[in-house]
Amino acid sequence: MSCDITCRFRYFFSVTVISDQINSLRFFPLLVLLLSFGRCCCVSVARDIDPIADTIQGIVRDDQNPISGAIVRVQATEISTFTDDLGHFILEGLAPDKSVTLTAWASGYYIEGTQEYLPGTQNVEIVLIPHTTEDNHDYVWIRAFSQAGDTNNCQNCHSDPNDPTSNLPFDQWQQDSHANSAQNPRFLTMYLGSDVSGNVSPITRYGYSRDYGSFPLSPDPNVPYYGPGYKLDFPNTAGNCATCHVPTAAIRNPYGINPVDVNGVDTEGIGCDFCHKIWDVTLNQVTGLPYDNMPGILSYEFRRPPVGHQFFAGPFDDVAPGEDTYSPIQQQSAYCAPCHAASFWGVPIYNSFGEWLASPYSDANTGMTCQDCHMPTALTDHFARFDKGGKKRNPATIFSHRMPGALDKELLQNAVTLTVNANSQDNVLRVDVEILNDKTGHHVPTDSPLRHLILWVKAIDADGQPLVQLEGPTIPRWCGTGDPNHGYYAGLAGTAYAKMMEQLWTGIRPTAAYWTMTRIVSDNRIPAFGRDRTTYTFAAPVRGKITVDVRLLFRRAFIELMDQKGWDIADIVMGQKTLILEDNELSKQ
Repeated sequence: MSCDITCRFRYFFSVTVISDQINSLRFFPLLVLLLSFGRCCCVSVARDIDPIADTIQGIVRDDQNPISGAIVRVQATEISTFTDDLGHFILEGLAPDKSVTLTAWASGYYIEGTQEYLPGTQNVEIVLIPHTTEDNHDYVWIRAFSQAGDTNNCQNCHSDPNDPTSNLPFDQWQQDSHANSAQNPRFLTMYLGSDVSGNVSPITRYGYSRDYGSFPLSPDPNVPYYGPGYKLDFPNTAGNCATCHVPTAAIRNPYGINPVDVNGVDTEGIGCDFCHKIWDVTLNQVTGLPYDNMPGILSYEFRRPPVGHQFFAGPFDDVAPGEDTYSPIQQQSAYCAPCHAASFWGVPIYNSFGEWLASPYSDANTGMTCQDCHMPTALTDHFARFDKGGKKRNPATIFSHRMPGALDKELLQNAVTLTVNANSQDNVLRVDVEILNDKTGHHVPTDSPLRHLILWVKAIDADGQPLVQLEGPTIPRWCGTGDPNHGYYAGLAGTAYAKMMEQLWTGIRPTAAYWTMTRIVSDNRIPAFGRDRTTYTFAAPVRGKITVDVRLLFRRAFIELMDQKGWDIADIVMGQKTLILEDNELSKQ
């Protein structure tokens, strides 16, 4: 997205010339100078001042014909109109004697407009320049971060130099996981088969069957093991991980990029220039999903400009001057699909987009988009520094670039509703728990099959001693056997929610090696507007206080894998309810 002034180069300019000035001989040299620029000059001409002081009238055209359906807008406002079949427009209801800056945009063209006009002006002429319809494969990506002596980057205009935690786009993006996609230690250790200290697991062993040929074996328990890794299973290939994690490199070679070897702009992950070069998404018209084996950049259409020009696609139709254009895909969930809907070996692994698509949230009239939740608006009233030409706007029109997700505590704590009821009768304590996914447009949890929820139900007596569980589910083994104070909850009252993957041949379950052939053993995650109810009973004391504590925890990965990799990631409490029963009476919640 461009700044609202010439932070990026535009190879034409716009001027306004009043007709009586053009007719004056003393302005003849200026007219000759303007005409000498030919097609590279965009001229907006206002010829007359009309007695109707609250309107501005004119025409939008390209270098040959009028343009119908163009949007003409008072820049950075909601005051706009469309041109008619002849390219004419009338903007009404303007404040008399107060000049305004007009912009114009039409599909296939750059946004144009830098000139101010007084209401009452007639015969305004705005000339639009068509943008590229091709993708330049030799384009050199712009860095998001500023470099010494380099003004051609995003940080210079879209960051607050005095406050790195500001709500300007660059500062928000820096706090987001997309900015770290190429250097995320979890991603890299999973790719390499190492732990965070650099220790690497042995290369995958293979057995041989006369009927099936070679097949992978489980890791040797007598050899140090630091978890699975793509390069352990496929040491001679790079895979397609980079198509989402390192897209600016993968666009050159989708199956040949080792994320460990990248440098420069490629280390910036999913950066500003990459996102604003996306022009369209290729989806299967039958399923609405990306085609099989087409992750990330393989399902995107790009518009990288020719040498000497720029191209930025964004959600505004009035960002000018600069070689910017409006793109509706930026506000559609389909924009997210290529990296959030992927199957390996025919098994759906990442599918938050597909889950959204199958939910009521995808309804075009009543639903919500990915951006509505993950790029919330109303956090700032400008997206470029004012000293760089930023315009004050309605905060409800500016999307956040922090994009909260699985690391965001506030987002997770507003994802579901946890309800707990308890009563004690005949020396038996009964606890009923419901989890309702009433605030999330996809399954909870979603995407990476390593993610899961743990529901822990604890009941203690007046002395702080745990009550003995009589009936109800218990937390499964893969949540870790050991001290619950250190995150090992297996065998305790409660349950867990996950998409459970099993690796074929080895039978390892749960498996994190989903780049190999796997199958889904079970999936009890909670879909949009779905609910899950569980009941637990405990042996209750005859008299005395009982405290019931119920916690819903979000965990990024299976604890055995985290121990192998050395990942230190705290669980996030998504919800917690505490009930106190005094002598079998519920007294406080």
